[in-house]
Amino acid sequence: MSFSDYVQSNAGPLLEQAIGHIQIVAVSIGIALMLGGVLGVLAHRNALIRPLVLGVSSTLLTIPSLALFALAIPVVGLGTPPTIVALVLYALLPIVRNTVAGLGSVDPEVLRAARGMGMGASRRFFQIELPLAWPVVLTGVRVSTQVIVGIAAIAALVNGPGLGNEIFRGLRSLGSPFAVNFVLGGTLGIVVVALLFDATYLALRRITTPRGIR
Repeated sequence: MSFSDYVQSNAGPLLEQAIGHIQIVAVSIGIALMLGGVLGVLAHRNALIRPLVLGVSSTLLTIPSLALFALAIPVVGLGTPPTIVALVLYALLPIVRNTVAGLGSVDPEVLRAARGMGMGASRRFFQIELPLAWPVVLTGVRVSTQVIVGIAAIAALVNGPGLGNEIFRGLRSLGSPFAVNFVLGGTLGIVVVALLFDATYLALRRITTPRGIR
């Protein structure tokens, strides 16, 4: 069976796995953005905890993915929960680091001028600091997403959703005439998902970034 025949006959299952892959990445990056954003803001505001936050985030990214999935199993079991836990932890570093860098790049003179105009801390953050830092923060989110799109494939080993199931299906059937198609189908599917996420972030950056700083 040719690869095109394989895709035609398995279009439904492949699409279902691709949707599962997109969903698990989207949920994980959403949680990581909220958690990493808060940690990044705290690290920016407090120089004492900054090395600790960045150091822990960096350490998490060095843990082998299979080991991190395995460590999550005794706590949250198999399936989607350990997948989300592992992906969130892997996504933290670029988000935290870029949040700190983005907020740190805001011109202090602009903040002093805003303070002089009577703007409170909350208004300064949401109306000045965050919009100016947003392009850098979004770049971190984009990097994190591309990292975990690939790592999510390994979630199949802990019964997680996504296109990794198709890849490991091929690996389990090595020697059969269909093994290469299974692996290639899952791999190309992940590439397509990564490209879709990247295109989404490019559009989101254009929509959400103030025109004056694009």
